[in-house]
Amino acid sequence: MKFGVTQRFTCNYLPAQEEQLLVCMSPSEDLPELYNQLMHAGFRRSGEQLYRPHCPACTKCNSVRILCEHFTPSKSQRRIINKNSDLLVKMTGHERDDYYQLYAQYIEALHADGSMYPPSYSQYRNFIRCQWQDPLFIEARSASGELLAVAVTDKIADGLSALYTYYSPEHGARSLGKFMIMQQIEHAKRLDLPHLYLGYQIDDCRKMNYKTAFTPYQRLIENHWRLFT
Repeated sequence: MKFGVTQRFTCNYLPAQEEQLLVCMSPSEDLPELYNQLMHAGFRRSGEQLYRPHCPACTKCNSVRILCEHFTPSKSQRRIINKNSDLLVKMTGHERDDYYQLYAQYIEALHADGSMYPPSYSQYRNFIRCQWQDPLFIEARSASGELLAVAVTDKIADGLSALYTYYSPEHGARSLGKFMIMQQIEHAKRLDLPHLYLGYQIDDCRKMNYKTAFTPYQRLIENHWRLFT
């Protein structure tokens, strides 16, 4: 495998820190085979790129994966499931026309202070799509057909890798972000896949510290997956 290191830049999640990334530079034709191995080492996909944090003075980003077979919803998570029992959920490999409109609404309403603002279709496609990996889409619609949430996820050898979830800002009371995590867990079970990779848990960042609410999970600490229940 070949790797490169980016320059340092201000961290998107902890502005007092500087961020640096380790990026896989192997040929794209090798990446489908390497993807699962790199996920075990804490890498993530963004568009064509596989990367992980390589910060000189900070180790606060830890990869988290849910043990899907053993997941049992908590009391509050069961309430979220019940609250959304009226939604129609399905997985597809085809992107629908209304997906981007929902993404744009989500970014404009909830992430106007982030690096994805302002949203554009080309930015969305470059983030989600990849020549060597076709993402899957888990969509949730109302009975009338209104699209309320989309979870974009990759299927790898030992699990699903949650790439990004976006949802209708008008339905905040439904807790759709958490609901779609649980839908990905359920789809991983149906596919006989043991893990749902959720990306990086950052305890000190409010937007990135929700992942460990789904138990049991493993957290990659000093290159070892440690179990938490």
